[in-house]
Amino acid sequence: MGTTLRALRTASGLTAETVARRAAMSAGKLSKIETGKVRPNVTDVELILTAVGVSGEAKAGLLEAARADATETTAWRELRRLGHWKHQQAIEAVEARTTVLKLFQGQAIPGLLQTPEYVSAVFSRSRELPDEAKARTIAARLARQTALYEPGRSFRFLVCEHVLRWLICEPVVMAVQLDRLVSLSRLPNVSLGVVPLAGRMPDFPMTCFSLFDDRLVKVETFHAEVTTSEPRDVQIYAETFERFASVALYGTEMRALVEGIRDEFFRDRERY
Repeated sequence: MGTTLRALRTASGLTAETVARRAAMSAGKLSKIETGKVRPNVTDVELILTAVGVSGEAKAGLLEAARADATETTAWRELRRLGHWKHQQAIEAVEARTTVLKLFQGQAIPGLLQTPEYVSAVFSRSRELPDEAKARTIAARLARQTALYEPGRSFRFLVCEHVLRWLICEPVVMAVQLDRLVSLSRLPNVSLGVVPLAGRMPDFPMTCFSLFDDRLVKVETFHAEVTTSEPRDVQIYAETFERFASVALYGTEMRALVEGIRDEFFRDRERY
């Protein structure tokens, strides 16, 4: 695969630096992929093929070959070594080619909906992250949020109610964060559902995951990010998403729940 990708880049007349930039990866990583020192995952292959302008049957064939080993696991320690901000940029590149993004969260407010203060609180939990790297990572995550305002894009978010109540930062910061959720839920291309604590659960919210046009899934675990484009696996997550969506609150009911939790944070701020 690396040799093929190198041949396609050479035939395109593009430099390695240009392709790497377009594919949201370092030139060093691209070089290692092309020389076979690093095995590319499906996302890497798709980003590189898009960067060099490969389309149609040729692209489909190469992606099918990459899917032969469709499930990739990347340890968080490896992502930390490469740079969290680069990971954010890679996600942004995948999102840019996605028409419908579905995201289920049982751990934290979705990154595309986070306030700067909430983002800072999230990455402050990584004590080994230097201040400069943290600042670049926060900026990269916030830059992804411009996608919410792009025409032709659709976003479906499902968030478990307990996520809205977890105090990962000051109560006033949480209150402002919940205000932002209410505001963004009014965007015409954004659907925000909250899975309430009251009521029967359709499944166990074991982890959070993102579906990109039902063609690719990214799943977060404690030790790694798992990416799969195996159709049967993608279907499992698509069906799981819809099961939770069927019991979620939307619109006026959802906003009333979120605003009620927000008001609790405002009342509790003097206690912390």
